[in-house]
Amino acid sequence: MRILITNDDGINAPGLQVLEAIAAEIAGAGGAVWTVAPAFEQSGVGHCISYTHPTMLAEMSERRFVAEGSPADCVLAGIHEVMKDAKPDLVLSGVNRGNNSGENVVYSGTVGGAMEGALQGIPSIALSQFYGPENASREDPFEAARAHGAGLVRALLDDGLWHDRDYGVFYNVNFPPVPAADVKGVRIAAQGWRSETSFGVAPHTSPGGRMFLWVTGGPQHLPTAPGTDVAVNVEGYISVTPLRADLTAHETLDALAAKLDRDFGAG
Repeated sequence: MRILITNDDGINAPGLQVLEAIAAEIAGAGGAVWTVAPAFEQSGVGHCISYTHPTMLAEMSERRFVAEGSPADCVLAGIHEVMKDAKPDLVLSGVNRGNNSGENVVYSGTVGGAMEGALQGIPSIALSQFYGPENASREDPFEAARAHGAGLVRALLDDGLWHDRDYGVFYNVNFPPVPAADVKGVRIAAQGWRSETSFGVAPHTSPGGRMFLWVTGGPQHLPTAPGTDVAVNVEGYISVTPLRADLTAHETLDALAAKLDRDFGAG
C-alpha cells in the first residue's frame, strides 16, 4: 500500500513520528510511506489552500518533503507532484497534539488535510490525540494513538464506508486522554457541541502602541451530548466520526423550499 501522510503541527512534531510508525505498519513490507508536512505549525487553518500564492516544496530525505503551506496544500503537493506517477492508496493526517472533537472539527488543519484527500477521491483519515490530566504529563502523551492507531486504521480500511457518492466519506478519529491500557474501546460518534466553549480574542498592546489580538479557546473537557465525540472521548473511548465535505443542511431543504415558494411563488 502507498500511503501519503501529513499533519498541521509541522514537520518536526512528535505526533507526526507516531503517524509515520502507524503508516509504516499499515503499508507493510511491500508498501511505502511518503510524508509531505508543513514547514511550520498550521493549527487552526482548517481546509485552507494557498490559492493566491505559490507553495515552496523541498525534499528533506527519501520520501520526506516539507511544504510552506497548509495541510491541504501538502496533500495537493503529495498527490499531484510528489506521487504524481502513482497516487496514494490512503491519506492519513495527524496525529494531532490535542483533540479535534466537537467544534474543533471546523477549525482543524488536521481534518482539513483529510478532507482534501477525500475530495481527491482517496480514502482519508484524520487522527488526533486528546490531552488531559491522565496523559498530558506522561513520557509519551501519544501512547493511546501509538498503541491503537494501526488497528483502527485497518478496521476502517476493511469495514468503512468510503466513496459511495459525490463528497465521499472520510473519517475523524480522536484517541481519548488516557494511557493506552485504559482505552475502553471504540465508539462511532457524531460531532459534538461544547455549549460553553467558543473561540474569542484577547487584545494586547505592543511596546510601540499597536494592538494585537491573540485567539483564545475554551475548556476542552466540557461535556457534549451523550454518545457524541467529546463525550465518548472523556469517558475513555476512541471516537470515530464519519464526515463529508458537503456542508448542505439537507434536512432543511424541503421545508425551506416550501416556505420560499409560498412567499415568492413557485415560478
